Amino acid sequence: MLFAFTFYAQVGYEFFQMTTVESVVPGGLGRSRLIMTDEKGAILEAKMENFFSMVGINFENIRANDKMIGDKISELASKGWELQHVYGGAYGHQESTGIFITRYIFRRPKN
Repeated sequence: MLFAFTFYAQVGYEFFQMTTVESVVPGGLGRSRLIMTDEKGAILEAKMENFFSMVGINFENIRANDKMIGDKISELASKGWELQHVYGGAYGHQESTGIFITRYIFRRPKN
């Protein structure tokens, strides 16, 4: 009698989170950051541009932030990280001031 067995190796993943906090404060007075935690638990921050400058919404700042985020996602992808989920939210948008926060969740197979 012949038996066939199929073994499915349960693949474990490690996860990584990157967060962007972008200020929606008129006059460029807010602080915007890209925040990550490295393998040793140290917080890494990169300064981002605010959505507003002294004259109103600044599309060049938004473009610079988009480039920074895209470059970071590309860098992580080259290290084997796969973008799984993106969550975003805003705080204070009713007052035309506040923050826009986005969380990027990555995963890659454990070695």
